[in-house]
Amino acid sequence: MTKGPAGHKFRRAFLLKAVVRHDFQDDLDAIADIAVIPTILEVVCRTTGMRFAAVARVTDDRWVCLASKDDIAFGLATGGELVVGSTICNEIRAHRRPVAIDHVAQDPDFCGHPTPLQYGFQSYISVPVIRADGSFYGTLCAIDPQPNTLNNPSVLGMFNLFATLIAHELDNHARIRAMEAENEALKHLFRGGLGHDMKNTLMNLIAGTRLLSRTPLDERGRMIVTEMANATEKLSRQINDAMKPAN
Repeated sequence: MTKGPAGHKFRRAFLLKAVVRHDFQDDLDAIADIAVIPTILEVVCRTTGMRFAAVARVTDDRWVCLASKDDIAFGLATGGELVVGSTICNEIRAHRRPVAIDHVAQDPDFCGHPTPLQYGFQSYISVPVIRADGSFYGTLCAIDPQPNTLNNPSVLGMFNLFATLIAHELDNHARIRAMEAENEALKHLFRGGLGHDMKNTLMNLIAGTRLLSRTPLDERGRMIVTEMANATEKLSRQINDAMKPAN
């Protein structure tokens, strides 16, 4: 056990070691692309007095921290994981309702709950992040080893508003990525079709140039054929360069 900034004993979270390429890298990247996330975490902490806040991806078998603000040395950084069955967020995934606890020791529903005992917090709030298609994505949550006033319309309203904003930004991110993928596929088809047509036209030009080169020509004619041959060679290189996949 370690002591938090205020001298209260606080149990450090048991984290699973992150890998270089995370299983949830797409989610990590999506949240990292939402510029307002650090501000959201800062605001919820300053407004409520909570000293740890996070956006978590929660599935039936994983709890992954996608972004966090940690002022109590909880030790849960971006990409870190908790055992999903040990979290209240997992219960929220099932019932999809916010949970706010002002003081665990005085709360009849949570005073004997194993999660606060395991992680050593006394105040807790978590709201679900629900995508536009109705799917459960994860939670916006906060904990602190000291009691805080959370279970009221103002705080819950703020958390719900931020959770809705995060879901909206995730949906926008997904739409943009889908459009980018579609555009890249269309460009590939376009390059393929255009390249095929251009190569056919070029082969006809090359064949015509070769035929002319075998025909008796005056000096001016030979010069024109030479220029045509040089031009077709240059065009061939340009087509090949244009058909190369973008890095």
